[in-house]
Amino acid sequence: MTNEIMILAVTAVSIAFFHTLLGPDHYIPFISMAKSRQWSLAKTSWITGLCGLGHIASSVILGIVGIGFGVSISKITHTESIRGEIAAWFLIAFGIVYFIWGVRKAIRSREHSHKHDHIDGSNHVHTHSHKEKHLHIHSDKKERNITPWILFTIFFFGPCEPLVPILMYPAAKSSIFGLILITSTFGLITILTMLGVVLTASLGVNLFPLKRLERHTHAMAGATLFFCGISIQFLGL
Repeated sequence: MTNEIMILAVTAVSIAFFHTLLGPDHYIPFISMAKSRQWSLAKTSWITGLCGLGHIASSVILGIVGIGFGVSISKITHTESIRGEIAAWFLIAFGIVYFIWGVRKAIRSREHSHKHDHIDGSNHVHTHSHKEKHLHIHSDKKERNITPWILFTIFFFGPCEPLVPILMYPAAKSSIFGLILITSTFGLITILTMLGVVLTASLGVNLFPLKRLERHTHAMAGATLFFCGISIQFLGL
């Protein structure tokens, strides 16, 4: 292993860790969705890991194509910028739709009482919500199936901006082994950092008593996704 590859490896670890940690879009969507969907830690882990893998793979594919066909770094960077905008708009749109669905679900879940008077002069109070149980069961199952894939699609479009120009192109000049090593290192550290932050935050969130807000968690998750997308698109986070 050459000194250049060793320096690039250390750089890959540092960039992957801080790029992930300082990018809230790498973990906030999973934390909010895990809470609203009541995912187990195991399910949260595999969904986060899968999306992280897609996030890395799309940039790796683009980088390999760019290196193989001699595409300039400026063109690759421009392409990554376009993909970033697409991913941000997808996240904004998903957040809006999920927020509206969450508000509707919260309204339907709100319990209220009716007083019933009987002929004999007695009465009782009946409490219920307007949830349609049959519809809820089937629709909720469908939503649980597609939500992880929606997140995966968003993250697949989301680029790893520093990977191709800063790490893959310089590593490719050294050797194929160096390219594989640097790319693998960056991907591994990125996914591990995502998992670490998501699981730690999810455990922390579960410690807070949010019983009164339970029926609003879907709407809150949608709003969180929306503002996360806004921060990416307009604030450059």
